[in-house]
Amino acid sequence: MLTSLASLTLSDCISLMAKRLTIALALAMLPLTVAMAETVGVGSKNFPESYLLAEIAAQWLEADGHRVERRFGFGGTQLVYGALTGGDVDIYPEYSGTITRTILNDPSIDGNESKLTSELDKRRLAFIGRLGFNNTYAVAVRRQQAAERGWRDISDLDGAGGIELAFSHEFMQRDDGWPGLAARYGLTQIARGIEHGLAYRALANGDIDGTDAYSTDGDIERFDLLLLGDSANYFPRYDAGWLIRDDLPEAIRQRLGELAGTLSDDTMRALNARVVVDGLSFPAAASEFLASRGVSNTNTAGDSTAIVLGPLIVRHIQLTLVAIVAATIAGFALALAVHRSARWSGIALYIAGLIQTVPSIALLALMIPLLGIGFIPALTALFLYALLPVLRATLTALGAIAPVYRRVAAAMGMSARQEFVHVLLPLALPHALAGIRTASIICIGTATLAAFIGAGGLGEPIVTGLALSDTRMILSGAIPAAILAMGTDLGFDLLERRIIAPHMRVGR
Repeated sequence: MLTSLASLTLSDCISLMAKRLTIALALAMLPLTVAMAETVGVGSKNFPESYLLAEIAAQWLEADGHRVERRFGFGGTQLVYGALTGGDVDIYPEYSGTITRTILNDPSIDGNESKLTSELDKRRLAFIGRLGFNNTYAVAVRRQQAAERGWRDISDLDGAGGIELAFSHEFMQRDDGWPGLAARYGLTQIARGIEHGLAYRALANGDIDGTDAYSTDGDIERFDLLLLGDSANYFPRYDAGWLIRDDLPEAIRQRLGELAGTLSDDTMRALNARVVVDGLSFPAAASEFLASRGVSNTNTAGDSTAIVLGPLIVRHIQLTLVAIVAATIAGFALALAVHRSARWSGIALYIAGLIQTVPSIALLALMIPLLGIGFIPALTALFLYALLPVLRATLTALGAIAPVYRRVAAAMGMSARQEFVHVLLPLALPHALAGIRTASIICIGTATLAAFIGAGGLGEPIVTGLALSDTRMILSGAIPAAILAMGTDLGFDLLERRIIAPHMRVGR
């Protein structure tokens, strides 16, 4: 196939690449589309209570005979909201304060039910089945430190010197987060961002002195933390319920509505503690709660904390392998088409380099409005990240070939195809293979972030482990990913030894 690319124009190469990728993506998307059409998609964010509530909804619907697809662990409100509006999930647990402040961006709606319903209706959404508890934001500190320094309210932090505050990245940006909180209480400390799942442990270890917390978190009990009072009433109510698409069947809406008012603040806090303190899995904790509602559900297919590495490794390999093959084909085709032109080579490298500067999680988030969630958008993002190393290495290799070799090939009467097969490819292969090798390692690492948009892979236990502050679970995903990367690197080393002469190997 590569031999036929040498005589193609730039437009031909791009057209060929687009057709091949379109066919591959369509085939990959087909089973996913069919599966989603038959099920109710239940999503969650990547913190324990959201996992737990989503699992409760999933088991509650399954007990009524509905087929459920779990799409848990989205990396923040905007990601799971994008999945909801894009039709990739149908339901996820949300909070009234988050809807008004972050999704609708209108604090004046707080407490105005008719206005909230009207605004959501414009977006073809609904907020139903309020569960009965208010998981408000709070500022958490170590209980012992609070006693030593006399902290009881957020206002006590005003003027408190020598303390380190770190808040979740979403809280640092929200309208009801740190900027407004600092202004309301006159706080002058410089806060920094931290992953929410790591914040509690960092606080307990003394690495930071304060962080944002959810008032019903089980980690408050686990790490013996104190929630400071909010005397200025800065935080709105965060009543939990289900944010759904308005085309959800009425039978499912009614079924979810039956859970309204079943969870008090104390009940939710106890359920969260069963997971983060007692080590119960999300499905087991959900089943325990639903048993009190007369529902017996032994389904463990959606066990969010079970470590089943086989399918995760297979999905991780699928993501990286397809992305690398597509990037290799596209990179080679593009390099062969433009390598004779300094201008077009520069343009191609500039565009590929520009894509590479977009942070991984941001690129994945940008894929949701275009391609939804799951395998396809993750594959597309990985392909874009892998393209630059392949393209740059191949262009560098082709550009480094001395003109004398081309003249010799012409003098010997070689055709363009023969010149490519017998001259250009052997000389360019060492550097081009090094580019593919680099792209492969990048893809394996970056693919762990695909779990944030429901694509699976070895990122799943890492994301869940971060939510639970469970080092064992984090390592259960990180170690196989590292081994896979090292094995891939070793495989390329063996391949180079087999197909490339010793004096031509990169770094020899």
